[in-house]
Amino acid sequence: MGSFTSSWGRKLGVALLAFAVLNGCQGRREPVDLLVTNATVYTVDSTFSRVEAFAVTKGRFVAVGTAADLKSRFAAAQEVDAQGQFIYPGFYDAHCHFYRYALALPSANLVGTTSWAAVIQRLQENRRKYPGAAWLTGRGWDQNDWPGRQFPTKDTLDRLFPDVPVFLIRVDGHAALVNQKALDLAGVTARTPISGGTIARDAQGRLTGLLVDNATRLVSRKIPEPPPAEAARLLRQAQQQCLALGLTSLADAGLDKADIDQLAALQQRGELKLRIYAMLNPTPTNRAFYLKSGPVLTDQLTINSFKIYADGALGSRGACLVAPYTDRPKETGFLLSTEREYRALAQELAASKFQMNTHAIGDSANRIILNIYGEALHGQKDRRWRIEHAQVITPADMPKFAQFGIVPSVQPTHATSDMYWAGERLGAGRLKTAYAYAELRKQYGQVALGSDFPVEDLNPLFGFHAAVARQDAKNYPAGGFQMENALSRPDALRGMTTWAAHAGFEEKRKGQIRPGLLADFVVLNTDLLTAPNEQLRGAQVLQTWIGGQRVFVRK
Repeated sequence: MGSFTSSWGRKLGVALLAFAVLNGCQGRREPVDLLVTNATVYTVDSTFSRVEAFAVTKGRFVAVGTAADLKSRFAAAQEVDAQGQFIYPGFYDAHCHFYRYALALPSANLVGTTSWAAVIQRLQENRRKYPGAAWLTGRGWDQNDWPGRQFPTKDTLDRLFPDVPVFLIRVDGHAALVNQKALDLAGVTARTPISGGTIARDAQGRLTGLLVDNATRLVSRKIPEPPPAEAARLLRQAQQQCLALGLTSLADAGLDKADIDQLAALQQRGELKLRIYAMLNPTPTNRAFYLKSGPVLTDQLTINSFKIYADGALGSRGACLVAPYTDRPKETGFLLSTEREYRALAQELAASKFQMNTHAIGDSANRIILNIYGEALHGQKDRRWRIEHAQVITPADMPKFAQFGIVPSVQPTHATSDMYWAGERLGAGRLKTAYAYAELRKQYGQVALGSDFPVEDLNPLFGFHAAVARQDAKNYPAGGFQMENALSRPDALRGMTTWAAHAGFEEKRKGQIRPGLLADFVVLNTDLLTAPNEQLRGAQVLQTWIGGQRVFVRK
C-alpha cells in the first residue's frame, strides 16, 4: 500500500510539474495584435524570402516565419488563416494624381472613346446627370485611338453647349479641348501670349479650342474647386477604389499646401487610411512655407519633394526632343520653363533637404534636367532626386542616372499605351531607347513604378503585367513590345513596394514584410511570381491591410 501510494505520488508530482512548465510557457508567450498563418508570403526583403506566417502588433510587423514557431512565441488577439492565398507588401504607386483624380470623379470619363462622336455622347450623358454643374468637364480622350488620328476642334462643343463652359483634358493631362464659352471666361484670344505651350489656330488664324501644356492653365484655373465637404466625400470615394486594388501608399505628384492640409486633416480624423508621399508644386507660396519649415516625415504623410515639369507629353507633341518629330519634321516640342529657371530651382533645392522630382518625357528634356541635376548635386549621390517618366533617353545620357545617383520613376503602362503610335513620333532608332525600364534599372539599380493615374488605370497589377510582359490588356503584341526592356517579376514587385518606398526615403518604414516596418499588406488569389502572363491583370485583391487593420475585404 505504501509502495503504491509513493509511486502514485511521484507520478502526480511529475504531471503537476509538466503542467506547470507548459502553463508557464503559455504564459510567457508574447501578446500580439494579429497573427496571419497559412499563406505564401513574399516578404520582398533583401533576399526576396518567402514565409508562411507573420505577427503584427501596434501597427508593425514583429516577426515572420513558420506558423508553428510564431504560435509558440506569440499569443494573438486576432488570428487570420489566409487559406493558402498569396500575400505581398501593400502596393505603392510611385507616381499618380490621387487628389485631382478624386475631385474629377463627377467629370465625364472619356477614356477608351474610339471617336469624337463617342466623346460627344458621353458629354451629353454627363450633362444630363449633372444638369446644374457650372462647368462641363471630362478627361481621357486620345485622338490616336480615333479614325484619322486628328485633334478635334471646338465647333461641335460651341453648337451643343453654347452657354456652359467646357473643358476636356486629354488622356496625358498635357492638352485640353475647350469651347468658346470657356475661352471667353478665361479671356483667351488669338493674341494671348503663351510660353511653354500652344494655343492652336486653324489656317485662317481662328482658335480651334485646342490648348497644349501651359496654355491649358489659362482656362483650368477658372474652374471652381468643390466645397470642402464635397471634396472630402470624393476623396473617400477615390480611396475605396484604391484600397480595393491593394494600394496602401501613393505618391501624389503636384500638390499645393491647401490640398495637403485637407489630406492631412482626413488622415488625422481616420477617414483617409492611405499613406501619402506628397510632391509639392514649386509655387512661391509652397517654397516660402516648406523650405522654411522643412520636410514632414510621418507614418501617414511624407512631404520632402517638389514636382517640376520640364516638358509635355509625346502624344500631344509637347515632349521636348533633341531632333524633330519623325511625323512633324518642323517640330521638336518645347520646355515648359527656361533652362535658367530650372537651374536656379535646382540650386535652391540642393541647399535644402528636399528632393527635386522632374517630369521629363523627351530626350532633350531628360538631357537638360540630368545635366542640371549633376551640376547642382556636386557628387551627392543619395539625395534621390528623381526623373518622373524618363521616357525617351539617348544612349549617351542613360549612364547619367548612375553617375549622378538619379532615381528613375517610371510607369510601365505608358509603354503599352503608347506602343501603337510612339514609333510614328520617334522613328525606329529613338524608339529603341524609349520606355527602357530594364536599362534604367541596370543604371540606378532600382526603378520606382507607378501608374500616373488618371492618365492610366489605377490598377497596379496592370503596371506589373506591362512591366514583365510588355503587353496590353489583350496580351498584344504576341511576345511583347521591345522585350529587352522588360523587368523580371521580382524586380517589378520590388518596384511597386520597397523600391517605390526607397524613392521617397521611406524604405525604413514600409515596402517589405519584415520586423519593424509598418504592417501594410495585401492578400491576392494569384501568385504574381509564377502565374501565366495572361492571368496577371485578372488577379483579384481579396483583402487590403494598413497598419495591421483590415481596410478592404472582397465580399
